[in-house]
Amino acid sequence: MSILKDIEENYNRILYEINDTASKYGTKPPEVIAVTKTVPPEAVNMAIECGIRLIGENRVQEYLSKREFYSHSQDVSVHFIGRLQSNKVRQIVPYAQVIQSVDSLSLAAEIDRQALKYGKIQDVLIEINTGSEDSKGGVPPSELDTLITAVLPLENINIRGLMAIPPPDRTQEGFALMHDLFAKVSEVYGMDMLSMGMSSDYKLAVKYAATVTRIGTALFGKRN
Repeated sequence: MSILKDIEENYNRILYEINDTASKYGTKPPEVIAVTKTVPPEAVNMAIECGIRLIGENRVQEYLSKREFYSHSQDVSVHFIGRLQSNKVRQIVPYAQVIQSVDSLSLAAEIDRQALKYGKIQDVLIEINTGSEDSKGGVPPSELDTLITAVLPLENINIRGLMAIPPPDRTQEGFALMHDLFAKVSEVYGMDMLSMGMSSDYKLAVKYAATVTRIGTALFGKRN
């Protein structure tokens, strides 16, 4: 079986499961972000050929080394989903439609500064650390309102919504928390994007009304 056929079958299965779960729980099916960490450009191009229109990049340098080999069309968008160091912001702002991992005012301020240089309004998500894990980025839920209030005056940033990666042993609890947080901020600030769910738990994310879900292994197979 060809790699293209594998990816196509995986993508069709993912879409079926997403739509089936959304129908079951009365939620809207989220868009799929193809997570491209360690995935060769030719496989990413195959996913684009199959219908993927969002790609998620974890590492700035890896993306920059591969981007010229991607067969991007005008309707394929890049989301940066990894932890972002301030000194790498200038390298990713020109290419990312959405930066999903904003968790501090200092990072947001640097994104704002670089976005001004490129004459763009940079869409971002606020990352929430639902499990208080030191190994992960994200702002504690209790500090979300404070960070949003601090970021809102930045003229070259548009907060589209929230993102989270809950601890594996507390996934449902984390998704439920994110659902409630997003309901509050979307009503107050008009946000429209809730990014959660990965290959192991995207169906559960659908239940809790994720609008985008980040899938790598289930689409491309196990990484080397």
